[in-house]
Amino acid sequence: MLSFRLQQLRLLACNSLNKSHRNIIRSVASGTYNVTTPLNFIGGQRVETEESLSIIDVIEPATGKVMCQMHECGATDVNNAVNAAKQAQLEWGKLSGFERGKILSKSSVLLKQKQEEIARMEVYDTGKPIQEARVDVQTAIDSIEYFSGIASTLCGQHFSLPNGSFGYTRREPLGVVAAIGAWNYPIQIAAWKAAPALATGNAVVCKPSQFTPLTAVALAEVFIEGGLPSGLFNVVQGAGETGNHLTRHPDVAKVTFTGSIETGSKVMQNCAADIRHVTLELGGKSPLILFGDCDITNAVNGALMANFLSQGQVCSNGTRVFIQDDIYDEVVTMLVERTLGIKHGDPHHEHTKMGAMMNEEHAHKVMGFIERAKKEGAEVLCGGELVQMEDPVLRGGSYISPCIIKTGPSDSMEISREELFGPVMNVYSFKTEDEVIRRANDSKYGLASGVFTKDIQRAHRVAASMQAGSCYINNYNIFPIEMPFGGYKKSGLGRENGTVTVDYFTQLKTVYVEMNDVECSL
Repeated sequence: MLSFRLQQLRLLACNSLNKSHRNIIRSVASGTYNVTTPLNFIGGQRVETEESLSIIDVIEPATGKVMCQMHECGATDVNNAVNAAKQAQLEWGKLSGFERGKILSKSSVLLKQKQEEIARMEVYDTGKPIQEARVDVQTAIDSIEYFSGIASTLCGQHFSLPNGSFGYTRREPLGVVAAIGAWNYPIQIAAWKAAPALATGNAVVCKPSQFTPLTAVALAEVFIEGGLPSGLFNVVQGAGETGNHLTRHPDVAKVTFTGSIETGSKVMQNCAADIRHVTLELGGKSPLILFGDCDITNAVNGALMANFLSQGQVCSNGTRVFIQDDIYDEVVTMLVERTLGIKHGDPHHEHTKMGAMMNEEHAHKVMGFIERAKKEGAEVLCGGELVQMEDPVLRGGSYISPCIIKTGPSDSMEISREELFGPVMNVYSFKTEDEVIRRANDSKYGLASGVFTKDIQRAHRVAASMQAGSCYINNYNIFPIEMPFGGYKKSGLGRENGTVTVDYFTQLKTVYVEMNDVECSL
């Protein structure tokens, strides 16, 4: 019965797909953006690259069109940015937290005023739908606003010691922070790293992904307009070699990195050489568990949110969806029906639900995972195909139809073990709580997890059992700025967001004050 229903849904989707790309109306459209100004930002202004390692084509994902050619920064440019940051930090670090907070607060207001402009820029950069890009900019605004308030609360502890002596601790800035971002959430990542670093008195040199260079520079201009001293927030552009120059620079006190395990390991090695601070937010292959007593409509909504935002290119995605066997057929049928209704389109169009993959190379990587899964015996229930867009403007982009894969009784397939970073949901059945906890934790990753159930005791019991930095109960992929985010195991070190982040951007000094004569036994 399930198989017959899925066939019906596939036929309906094919008919709808043929109609969905016709008569597209645009007010802001893909394929119309060209970059004409420098993308480095050093010492308070946009600057040309002085030492170019190579020329990188910056491609609009939605169209495949080259928006500009960008010079990859070499050691000279990185050194200029770090030196500018180092000089600016000397005075910035002496300001009170309240003074720093006022400047950050003004910057958050300015960013809100430019939200639509920067969201559109984010769409050109990433290919994600405009509705999602607006949310991404809002999360950047929230981060800056939140840490502007935290800045004035920074304090140490006081210790009363014998005979009137006492001690206290001071939270002090680290110095220059290198912030290296990924391409899936460029504006959010830049703000999540910059806001706590600046609030705690540090300076920042940001290197966004070479695929998404636009919005970090826009953020830098907002900071300058908000009153941030020139040189305190800098942007250098480039790929891996630029990142190596930055993470090995002797005047960089900390590196905060978002990206793959492989690159994160190299960053950690570079930092280890000089015993420097590091925060790593890496990949995931997160489990989402749907128990038989869950609210099925909410659970299906949660599973879709856990897999198909930003074309599935989200590190925390709950791509391993475990469904208790008594509701398995019903849930899978609903998931397939809803997934077939997710249509591609121009990401600037208000009704588009799914945009383009980051680039052709990454799309083929994701398709390779799907094809190998088929050869291993997995069943594709829907999607998993390259989509030829009817709109000629979009034909140069790479689009993949959102996919649901049934892998069978084994969790050992490659597609169940490795991060795809694409619109692919795996579905599994399970019988007991103990079984699903064991299977959910059987991963080298530990970034996130989720559980849908009406049994609140079970929910907390499962959350406590998950080997992951986050566990969502009856929701998924929600990121309140007040709550820390980060991973277990190979998913990373340290945390972003929340007050705990202050600890990762400061160093602790202990001061002992003697109020009596020194007793000397020598």
